[in-house]
Amino acid sequence: MWRVIGLNVYQAFENMAIDEAVGECVASGASQPTIRFYKWSYPGSVSIGRFQCIAEEVDLEKCKELGVDCVRRVTGGGAVFHDPEGEITYSVIAPARYFSRGIPESYREICSYIIDALSGLGICAGFRPVNDVVVGGKKISGSAQTRRNGIIIQHGTILYKLDRNTMFSLLKPSRLKLSDKAFGNFEDGLTCVREENGVSIAQLYEALLDGFTEDKEYRFGELSEYERELSMRLGEKYLGREWNFSR
Repeated sequence: MWRVIGLNVYQAFENMAIDEAVGECVASGASQPTIRFYKWSYPGSVSIGRFQCIAEEVDLEKCKELGVDCVRRVTGGGAVFHDPEGEITYSVIAPARYFSRGIPESYREICSYIIDALSGLGICAGFRPVNDVVVGGKKISGSAQTRRNGIIIQHGTILYKLDRNTMFSLLKPSRLKLSDKAFGNFEDGLTCVREENGVSIAQLYEALLDGFTEDKEYRFGELSEYERELSMRLGEKYLGREWNFSR
């Protein structure tokens, strides 16, 4: 039985603290395997991968100017701008035995939920290893994963609309990352649901619910009292310079 936590809006540090708190509770058996959907509070946030150097990936002065929070994830992957109205973010937190043993295979398996959701909206998407969902070769969703204490935490974004000017004023994408891409720059290599199909973000969310829960036994739920308490304690970590500037 899965628990599905419906769409909520949190600050950057809260989103990361909640994922870690749920991960600890799933690992201990205190919580059911969980699928969570969420958004990021205004005016947006930037998250960076666990092993990135924040100063190399993010224009910190521009973030400060716009009031955009920055946070380091527990997962790997690259820097992401989270537009409050431009995406839906998901987390899948479950015992590793629920998925294919290999990391590439488990990425493909979880990303298939997104592909199914987009198909339901009439958007033909595919998987691009290691962790992207693409439409016509353009990235529409990226994910990141970590494994700890026998569980998988995978979270990622599904782009609904793109504010390219803000995104690329905040991020510093490396030319090295373009070496295996078909497009000459990141702007051209991205797409979003609204550019592919004129559906609403509410329709995207309903499609994602269907895609992530298909063939699963599930119930809608909320964070437990203990998960809330633990996430509040963990929030200090994700607010702190020691964690966010650790590289």
